[in-house]
Amino acid sequence: MRLIKSLLTIILFSNLMSCQEALTDDDWLTSLPAPWTLTQEQMGKILPQFQARFPDFQTRLKYIALWRVGTPYEIFKLGEEAEPDLDPIIRYDVSDCTGHNLTSLAAARSSSWEEARANMIQLHYKPDSSGVKHPDYQSRWHYTLDRITMNPNTVDITQTLLPRSSLDSVTITLNQKDDGEEFLALDWNRTLTAYYISNQAITPELLAKLPSIVGVAFVKPKYFKMGIVMGHEGMIIDGKYLVHASQSAGETVKLDFLKYYFPEEGPFFAGIMIFEFKENS
Repeated sequence: MRLIKSLLTIILFSNLMSCQEALTDDDWLTSLPAPWTLTQEQMGKILPQFQARFPDFQTRLKYIALWRVGTPYEIFKLGEEAEPDLDPIIRYDVSDCTGHNLTSLAAARSSSWEEARANMIQLHYKPDSSGVKHPDYQSRWHYTLDRITMNPNTVDITQTLLPRSSLDSVTITLNQKDDGEEFLALDWNRTLTAYYISNQAITPELLAKLPSIVGVAFVKPKYFKMGIVMGHEGMIIDGKYLVHASQSAGETVKLDFLKYYFPEEGPFFAGIMIFEFKENS
Protein backbone atom coordinates (compact mmCIF):
# COMPACT_ATOMS: atom_id res chain seq x y z
CA MET A 1 0.00 0.00 0.00
CA ARG A 2 2.83 2.39 0.84
CA LEU A 3 4.44 1.66 -2.54
CA ILE A 4 1.16 2.36 -4.34
CA LYS A 5 0.79 5.70 -2.55
CA SER A 6 4.35 6.65 -3.49
CA LEU A 7 3.75 5.77 -7.13
CA LEU A 8 0.50 7.75 -7.19
CA THR A 9 2.29 10.75 -5.68
CA ILE A 10 5.02 10.59 -8.33
CA ILE A 11 2.44 10.29 -11.12
CA LEU A 12 0.40 13.22 -9.75
CA PHE A 13 3.52 15.41 -9.45
CA SER A 14 4.65 14.47 -12.97
CA ASN A 15 1.22 15.29 -14.38
CA LEU A 16 1.22 18.63 -12.55
CA MET A 17 4.64 19.53 -13.94
CA SER A 18 3.57 18.50 -17.43
CA CYS A 19 0.50 20.72 -17.17
CA GLN A 20 2.65 23.64 -16.02
CA GLU A 21 5.08 23.13 -18.89
CA ALA A 22 2.17 22.92 -21.36
CA LEU A 23 0.93 26.39 -20.36
CA THR A 24 1.92 29.32 -22.53
CA ASP A 25 4.13 31.85 -20.79
CA ASP A 26 1.22 34.27 -20.46
CA ASP A 27 -1.07 31.58 -19.04
CA TRP A 28 1.64 30.48 -16.62
CA LEU A 29 2.00 34.06 -15.44
CA THR A 30 -1.72 34.42 -14.76
CA SER A 31 -1.67 31.13 -12.83
CA LEU A 32 0.63 32.71 -10.21
CA PRO A 33 -0.70 34.52 -7.14
CA ALA A 34 -0.52 38.31 -7.27
CA PRO A 35 2.95 39.34 -6.07
CA TRP A 36 1.62 42.10 -3.78
CA THR A 37 -0.25 39.45 -1.75
CA LEU A 38 2.80 37.30 -1.02
CA THR A 39 4.89 36.95 2.11
CA GLN A 40 8.67 37.06 1.87
CA GLU A 41 8.76 33.27 2.15
CA GLN A 42 6.19 32.82 -0.63
CA MET A 43 8.02 35.25 -2.90
CA GLY A 44 11.23 33.34 -2.23
CA LYS A 45 9.59 30.16 -3.51
CA ILE A 46 8.33 31.74 -6.73
CA LEU A 47 11.51 33.51 -7.81
CA PRO A 48 13.30 30.20 -8.66
CA GLN A 49 10.36 29.31 -10.90
CA PHE A 50 11.03 32.41 -12.99
CA GLN A 51 14.71 31.43 -13.18
CA ALA A 52 13.79 27.94 -14.41
CA ARG A 53 11.11 28.98 -16.89
CA PHE A 54 12.95 32.00 -18.34
CA PRO A 55 16.70 31.31 -18.45
CA ASP A 56 17.17 34.37 -20.69
CA PHE A 57 17.56 37.37 -18.39
CA GLN A 58 15.74 39.95 -20.52
CA THR A 59 12.76 37.64 -21.00
CA ARG A 60 12.69 36.88 -17.29
CA LEU A 61 12.73 40.58 -16.41
CA LYS A 62 9.92 41.25 -18.87
CA TYR A 63 7.66 38.60 -17.36
CA ILE A 64 8.43 39.69 -13.80
CA ALA A 65 7.46 43.25 -14.77
CA LEU A 66 4.21 42.01 -16.34
CA TRP A 67 3.46 39.83 -13.30
CA ARG A 68 3.55 42.97 -11.16
CA VAL A 69 0.83 44.79 -13.13
CA GLY A 70 -1.86 45.63 -10.58
CA THR A 71 0.54 46.34 -7.70
CA PRO A 72 -0.92 49.15 -5.52
CA TYR A 73 0.80 52.52 -5.92
CA GLU A 74 2.42 54.29 -2.98
CA ILE A 75 5.16 56.85 -3.44
CA PHE A 76 8.52 56.93 -1.61
CA LYS A 77 8.10 53.56 0.12
CA LEU A 78 11.70 52.28 -0.13
CA GLY A 79 14.23 53.20 2.52
CA GLU A 80 17.11 51.93 4.60
CA GLU A 81 15.20 50.46 7.57
CA ALA A 82 17.04 53.04 9.68
CA GLU A 83 16.78 56.78 10.33
CA PRO A 84 15.97 58.97 8.52
CA ASP A 85 14.00 56.54 6.29
CA LEU A 86 12.61 53.49 8.07
CA ASP A 87 10.87 52.00 5.04
CA PRO A 88 12.02 48.56 3.80
CA ILE A 89 15.07 48.16 1.55
CA ILE A 90 12.94 46.01 -0.77
CA ARG A 91 9.23 45.25 -0.96
CA TYR A 92 6.65 43.98 -3.45
CA ASP A 93 3.35 44.90 -1.74
CA VAL A 94 3.38 48.47 -3.11
CA SER A 95 5.44 50.38 -5.64
CA ASP A 96 6.22 53.72 -7.22
CA CYS A 97 7.89 54.29 -10.58
CA THR A 98 11.53 53.91 -9.51
CA GLY A 99 10.60 51.19 -7.06
CA HIS A 100 8.96 49.16 -9.82
CA ASN A 101 12.02 49.32 -12.06
CA LEU A 102 14.62 48.52 -9.42
CA THR A 103 12.74 45.86 -7.47
CA SER A 104 11.78 44.09 -10.72
CA LEU A 105 15.46 44.08 -11.71
CA ALA A 106 16.43 42.77 -8.28
CA ALA A 107 13.86 39.95 -8.59
CA ALA A 108 15.05 39.01 -12.08
CA ARG A 109 18.57 38.56 -10.73
CA SER A 110 17.54 36.45 -7.75
CA SER A 111 16.45 32.98 -6.66
CA SER A 112 15.46 33.86 -3.09
CA TRP A 113 14.15 36.76 -1.00
CA GLU A 114 17.53 37.18 0.68
CA GLU A 115 19.27 37.35 -2.67
CA ALA A 116 16.76 39.90 -3.98
CA ARG A 117 17.33 42.10 -0.93
CA ALA A 118 21.10 41.90 -1.33
CA ASN A 119 20.76 42.70 -5.04
CA MET A 120 18.58 45.69 -4.24
CA ILE A 121 21.38 47.16 -2.15
CA GLN A 122 23.72 46.75 -5.13
CA LEU A 123 21.21 48.50 -7.40
CA HIS A 124 20.01 51.33 -5.18
CA TYR A 125 23.20 52.62 -3.49
CA LYS A 126 26.50 54.15 -4.51
CA PRO A 127 29.77 52.56 -3.40
CA ASP A 128 31.85 54.17 -0.69
CA SER A 129 35.54 55.08 -1.11
CA SER A 130 36.42 51.40 -0.67
CA GLY A 131 33.94 50.28 -3.31
CA VAL A 132 31.51 48.82 -0.76
CA LYS A 133 27.77 49.58 -0.92
CA HIS A 134 25.87 50.25 2.29
CA PRO A 135 22.14 51.03 2.51
CA ASP A 136 22.17 54.55 3.88
CA TYR A 137 20.24 57.65 2.85
CA GLN A 138 23.25 59.68 1.77
CA SER A 139 24.52 57.05 -0.68
CA ARG A 140 21.17 56.23 -2.29
CA TRP A 141 20.75 56.98 -6.01
CA HIS A 142 18.16 59.71 -5.40
CA TYR A 143 18.11 61.08 -8.96
CA THR A 144 17.10 58.98 -11.97
CA LEU A 145 19.38 60.95 -14.29
CA ASP A 146 22.35 60.45 -11.99
CA ARG A 147 21.60 56.73 -11.79
CA ILE A 148 21.17 55.99 -15.49
CA THR A 149 24.32 57.92 -16.43
CA MET A 150 26.56 56.54 -13.66
CA ASN A 151 25.13 53.27 -12.30
CA PRO A 152 26.38 50.23 -14.30
CA ASN A 153 23.14 48.37 -13.57
CA THR A 154 20.84 50.77 -15.48
CA VAL A 155 22.79 52.17 -18.42
CA ASP A 156 21.75 55.07 -20.68
CA ILE A 157 21.63 54.00 -24.36
CA THR A 158 19.90 57.10 -25.74
CA GLN A 159 22.85 58.13 -27.90
CA THR A 160 23.01 54.69 -29.54
CA LEU A 161 19.49 55.18 -30.91
CA LEU A 162 19.94 58.59 -32.54
CA PRO A 163 23.01 60.73 -33.31
CA ARG A 164 23.77 63.41 -30.74
CA SER A 165 23.00 66.10 -33.33
CA SER A 166 19.39 64.84 -33.45
CA LEU A 167 18.93 64.95 -29.68
CA ASP A 168 17.84 67.76 -27.37
CA SER A 169 19.91 68.49 -24.29
CA VAL A 170 19.93 70.22 -20.95
CA THR A 171 22.90 71.21 -18.81
CA ILE A 172 21.97 71.10 -15.15
CA THR A 173 23.35 70.81 -11.64
CA LEU A 174 21.44 67.98 -10.01
CA ASN A 175 20.13 68.66 -6.49
CA GLN A 176 20.76 72.41 -6.80
CA LYS A 177 17.80 74.77 -7.02
CA ASP A 178 17.86 78.07 -8.91
CA ASP A 179 18.55 79.90 -5.64
CA GLY A 180 21.67 77.77 -5.06
CA GLU A 181 20.16 75.77 -2.20
CA GLU A 182 20.06 71.97 -2.16
CA PHE A 183 16.80 70.28 -3.05
CA LEU A 184 17.64 67.32 -0.77
CA ALA A 185 19.98 67.60 2.21
CA LEU A 186 22.72 65.42 0.73
CA ASP A 187 25.73 67.74 0.72
CA TRP A 188 26.08 66.65 -2.90
CA ASN A 189 25.45 67.90 -6.40
CA ARG A 190 26.56 66.99 -9.92
CA THR A 191 26.70 69.12 -13.05
CA LEU A 192 26.21 67.35 -16.38
CA THR A 193 24.67 67.67 -19.82
CA ALA A 194 21.88 65.20 -20.50
CA TYR A 195 20.93 64.30 -24.08
CA TYR A 196 17.39 63.17 -24.66
CA ILE A 197 14.99 62.25 -27.46
CA SER A 198 12.59 65.09 -28.23
CA ASN A 199 8.87 64.53 -28.68
CA GLN A 200 9.12 64.96 -32.44
CA ALA A 201 11.49 61.99 -32.64
CA ILE A 202 9.38 59.60 -30.54
CA THR A 203 7.85 57.49 -33.29
CA PRO A 204 6.83 53.87 -33.96
CA GLU A 205 10.04 53.54 -35.96
CA LEU A 206 12.13 54.57 -32.96
CA LEU A 207 10.30 52.14 -30.66
CA ALA A 208 10.84 49.32 -33.17
CA LYS A 209 14.61 49.72 -32.71
CA LEU A 210 14.43 49.00 -28.98
CA PRO A 211 15.35 45.71 -27.28
CA SER A 212 12.47 43.61 -25.90
CA ILE A 213 12.62 45.47 -22.59
CA VAL A 214 14.24 48.80 -21.73
CA GLY A 215 13.88 51.48 -19.13
CA VAL A 216 12.44 54.86 -20.07
CA ALA A 217 12.88 58.12 -18.14
CA PHE A 218 10.65 61.12 -18.84
CA VAL A 219 12.08 64.66 -19.02
CA LYS A 220 10.07 67.31 -17.14
CA PRO A 221 11.38 70.86 -17.82
CA LYS A 222 9.36 72.51 -15.05
CA TYR A 223 11.49 70.52 -12.58
CA PHE A 224 14.77 71.96 -13.91
CA LYS A 225 14.60 74.90 -11.49
CA MET A 226 14.73 72.41 -8.60
CA GLY A 227 17.82 70.60 -9.92
CA ILE A 228 15.74 67.71 -11.23
CA VAL A 229 15.41 66.49 -14.83
CA MET A 230 13.20 63.41 -14.71
CA GLY A 231 9.56 63.45 -13.71
CA HIS A 232 8.87 59.73 -14.09
CA GLU A 233 10.30 56.39 -15.22
CA GLY A 234 9.02 53.02 -16.38
CA MET A 235 9.67 50.19 -18.83
CA ILE A 236 8.97 49.82 -22.55
CA ILE A 237 8.18 46.23 -23.50
CA ASP A 238 8.26 44.77 -27.02
CA GLY A 239 8.67 48.24 -28.51
CA LYS A 240 5.01 49.02 -27.84
CA TYR A 241 3.86 48.81 -24.22
CA LEU A 242 4.65 50.96 -21.21
CA VAL A 243 4.66 49.14 -17.86
CA HIS A 244 4.91 51.61 -15.00
CA ALA A 245 3.70 52.35 -11.50
CA SER A 246 1.08 55.01 -12.17
CA GLN A 247 0.11 57.56 -9.54
CA SER A 248 -3.04 58.53 -11.46
CA ALA A 249 -4.17 54.91 -11.87
CA GLY A 250 -3.22 54.03 -8.31
CA GLU A 251 -1.41 50.87 -9.43
CA THR A 252 1.13 49.44 -11.84
CA VAL A 253 -0.37 49.33 -15.34
CA LYS A 254 0.40 48.17 -18.88
CA LEU A 255 -0.52 50.69 -21.59
CA ASP A 256 0.17 51.45 -25.22
CA PHE A 257 3.25 53.66 -24.92
CA LEU A 258 2.46 56.13 -27.70
CA LYS A 259 -1.14 56.58 -26.54
CA TYR A 260 0.12 57.28 -23.01
CA TYR A 261 2.83 59.66 -24.15
CA PHE A 262 0.71 61.62 -26.63
CA PRO A 263 -2.72 62.14 -25.03
CA GLU A 264 -5.29 64.35 -26.74
CA GLU A 265 -4.34 67.33 -24.58
CA GLY A 266 -0.68 66.98 -25.62
CA PRO A 267 2.38 65.40 -24.00
CA PHE A 268 3.19 66.08 -20.35
CA PHE A 269 6.92 65.65 -20.96
CA ALA A 270 9.55 67.20 -23.25
CA GLY A 271 11.30 63.96 -24.18
CA ILE A 272 12.70 60.67 -22.99
CA MET A 273 15.93 58.87 -22.23
CA ILE A 274 16.24 55.13 -22.79
CA PHE A 275 18.32 52.82 -20.60
CA GLU A 276 19.21 49.13 -20.42
CA PHE A 277 18.84 46.80 -17.47
CA LYS A 278 21.97 44.73 -16.90
CA GLU A 279 22.01 41.15 -15.64
CA ASN A 280 25.45 41.56 -14.08
CA SER A 281 27.59 44.58 -13.39
